[in-house]
Amino acid sequence: MRNLVLIGVGGISVLTAVYMWTATQHWYHTVPGVALTGPMNFHFAKDVALAYLSSGAALIWAGVKHDKTAGIFGASWLVLHALFHIWIWLHRGTPADLIALTNLIGIQIPAFAGFISAARLKSEGRTS
Repeated sequence: MRNLVLIGVGGISVLTAVYMWTATQHWYHTVPGVALTGPMNFHFAKDVALAYLSSGAALIWAGVKHDKTAGIFGASWLVLHALFHIWIWLHRGTPADLIALTNLIGIQIPAFAGFISAARLKSEGRTS
């Protein structure tokens, strides 16, 4: 099951990267809350897409190869990103709105599910 979570979160991350890279303007205007972060910045959005791509690839690798180290690496940026969005939510006054729901479903749950699955993964040939 852990491997499927890692592959699933990795796949979502890769798809997010592809969406952000190929349809940057659509992503900016469509995802709730993104446009509130400031003016459209293609360079920054594509940098974030690359972070999603590397995280996703590492998580997929971890799920396929049972590689705990790759899983922790792949989930690390996602968790840091999720914590940053929690910090933003706290500073917005903790509203229960569409932005918070989008962050919970699209950022926090996948990040923490991936990290927990990676942390509990037993790498091949290892007992930890």
